Amino acid sequence: MHEQEFLAERFESNRTHLRAVAYRMLGSLSEADEAVQESWLRVSRAGTDGVENVSGWLTTVVARVSLDMLRARKSRREDSLDAHLPEPIVSRADGVDPEHQLLLANSVGLALLVVLETLAPAERLAFVLHDMFAVPFDEIAPIVGTTSTAARQLASRARRRIQGSPTVPDADLERQHAVVSAFLAASREGNFDALLAVLDPDVVLRADLGAAGSKEVRGARQVAGQALTFARLGLSARPALVNGAAGTVSARDGQVFSVMGFTIVNERIAQIHVLADPERLRHVDFKVLG
Repeated sequence: MHEQEFLAERFESNRTHLRAVAYRMLGSLSEADEAVQESWLRVSRAGTDGVENVSGWLTTVVARVSLDMLRARKSRREDSLDAHLPEPIVSRADGVDPEHQLLLANSVGLALLVVLETLAPAERLAFVLHDMFAVPFDEIAPIVGTTSTAARQLASRARRRIQGSPTVPDADLERQHAVVSAFLAASREGNFDALLAVLDPDVVLRADLGAAGSKEVRGARQVAGQALTFARLGLSARPALVNGAAGTVSARDGQVFSVMGFTIVNERIAQIHVLADPERLRHVDFKVLG
């Protein structure tokens, strides 16, 4: 087989894995696809001379490309106070689409991706490659231009940040959906006390509203107030899985208005993430919902 044909075959066989790496690095499937495409352009020009482990090499290439994109993004936003919410992966309420299974392995929920957004790019890369994909630190070190020991320290700092946040929801999906249904019913009915009953006292709501900016609201009473305000918009909401956890997709006049992801811990809502930026919603794949 001609080298270029061999490389193309190996790249395609690794494409889903490479998208998974890029999605964890960038929190956006549209940007992950850009990173994978750029990686193909790089490897197709470089060839495989001297490469013993093609799959490992492809992983490091897409990691380098993703790191460059992440650094550029951080630079563009360094003067902005707005929080950046990841672009969610939406599936039907009754199960994750098979195409999304690998992308959502390792409990890659919105809460985890939000914490990853707070890390320095090198910390994020070290954690993602080592803790999620078992890449050795001596292979991570050259990507970020440091030593193996320093790469280990980067991952350790990231791990401590992640362990300090509620990023893994309750395992029972049926119970998750029940809690979200109770939250939506209380919002529609204007029942403030019922809202407080399903919200963790320290609940955090993060919303990306596009041109209107972003907001972060903390505390059960404050979040309940926001929920009542949101309910007055008169949206139709349908249950969905958002990054593998209970969520909703809301529409108005037949157009998607927002995606809401919930992190439910001990049968209470600990975090709510709302993506309502029309431009960014264009990049979310809703085909699986019909």
